[in-house]
Amino acid sequence: MLKLSCNATDKLQTLFSHSHQPDPAHRRTVSSVSCSHLRKPVLDPLRATVSADQGSVIRAEQGLGTLADQLRLGSLTEDGLSYKEKFIVRSYEVGSNKTATVETVANLLQEVGCNHAQSVGFSTDGFATTPTMRKLHLIWVTARMHIEIYKYPAWGDVVEIETWCQSEGRIGTRRDWILKDVATGEVTGRATRFPFHHFFSFLDCKWVMMNQDTRRLQKVSDDVRDEYLVFCPKELRLAFPEENNRSLKKIPKLEDPAQYSMIGLKPRRADLDMNLHVNNVTYIGWVLESIPQEIVDTHELQVITLDYRRECQQDDVVDSLTTTTSEIGGTNGSASSGAQGQNDSQFLHLLRLSGDGQEINRGTTLWRKKPSNL
Repeated sequence: MLKLSCNATDKLQTLFSHSHQPDPAHRRTVSSVSCSHLRKPVLDPLRATVSADQGSVIRAEQGLGTLADQLRLGSLTEDGLSYKEKFIVRSYEVGSNKTATVETVANLLQEVGCNHAQSVGFSTDGFATTPTMRKLHLIWVTARMHIEIYKYPAWGDVVEIETWCQSEGRIGTRRDWILKDVATGEVTGRATRFPFHHFFSFLDCKWVMMNQDTRRLQKVSDDVRDEYLVFCPKELRLAFPEENNRSLKKIPKLEDPAQYSMIGLKPRRADLDMNLHVNNVTYIGWVLESIPQEIVDTHELQVITLDYRRECQQDDVVDSLTTTTSEIGGTNGSASSGAQGQNDSQFLHLLRLSGDGQEINRGTTLWRKKPSNL
């Protein structure tokens, strides 16, 4: 027998009770029916809805309906300026220690960001593109990704992720995330994504969008900015409000010879995203390939910062270089934690093309000793 959570049951009951209303506005009505008042098995109305209204199912499969919105465990917050969604950590999203990998966390961040964009009416066929961006064939470009994880969720844990975006001056945007353990309410991680101009100001580089056809970078126009600013907090809200935090630090370039390396990495076809370039999360995996095994065995990743400097194509061959470092300062950890621990290890990273050595990414990672129970 199929068992559904109370939350999922309420959402299904709402969907079924309004699926035949003639007025489309009624489809968005929220039901107050609780699980204790449901008299019929969930599967009966589900079959009835599918058989009686095949048209709505087809529209949902084509991305034109609201079936996914009805079943997704996420929604805009009351003020409409941020978005929260819950996720269950699945078996294929954990590593050997039965906790989620950093790639899993990064994928969830990307997912909730895209769902936020869809919830306010932005594109479903690209990553959060506005109507003007779609008209001009523009896509967003990530320049820096910074993730801090204070406690990794385990298999079966439920994680809530809140995200919001906001203007960075007049030429860019940033997106922030906060991760919480639903069972305890504890903040287990934070993340932020910067546009190019924020941390490349020393190069006077002010680009945050790319033309999908020419692959050239472009400034954010007033038309695009006006489209998304209405959904941004009016006052600055930062996932990392601390002064001197690590997300703001300039990353020095790793120079040869590197202490550790993994040569000849190649993108798989599955690594390409819907914008036809290597997905941002793939670079994280490449960086971690050159971490020494003794660190992987005894430590877990706490902080990763990546600067994206070049687009990677499917036919490129990539080298991953890593060296220990103590140059990257700044505060880290949860709001209640202190500075870097004595047993922590810090590394400097470089991804480059194998042939001509062009820089793809530079990054840093901070690793803490694994808990004794792992």
